[in-house]
Amino acid sequence: MVLFTREHFISSDRIFEGKIFNVRKDRLERDDVAISREVVEHNGGVVIACQPERGRILLIGQYRYPIDEELIELPAGRVELGEDRFLAAKRELTEETGFFANTWKELAHMYSAPGFCNELLSFYQATDLEFQGKKLDEDEETDVLDVTLEEAWSWVKAGKIRDAKTVAGLGMLMHP
Repeated sequence: MVLFTREHFISSDRIFEGKIFNVRKDRLERDDVAISREVVEHNGGVVIACQPERGRILLIGQYRYPIDEELIELPAGRVELGEDRFLAAKRELTEETGFFANTWKELAHMYSAPGFCNELLSFYQATDLEFQGKKLDEDEETDVLDVTLEEAWSWVKAGKIRDAKTVAGLGMLMHP
């Protein structure tokens, strides 16, 4: 079996440049065998486990165009190019829920789909909240849900919550 790594890189072609992500096609070669890898480049994202009080969690209902469905998710968003991840988490929490958190804890970092994408998600826990009002992007609309952590986890098990980053974030809180 031939294993291809970065040391076998020959060239790269930009296939697509977009607002949210780019796509490139890399050519790799080893022992006269050439392959290509398509890579989705993404600045990364932040996911916020926002807890108004112990045992409770804020979730958002949000329509997702690619699947033509409303999903229940943890507040989350894209990190802008060059933006500090923690500052992005603070910004996204207020944008999507209207809350500002005075206390933050970094939970974990994980890749969303490393087989084809370099997106790194950073998870934070936010507590000690103050309501300031939502500041949604022009293409966003969210419904904020305040539920018990147990209820949210039961929604995962029942298939009502199917967003991977939300399943992972709730799992971190349920099984610290």
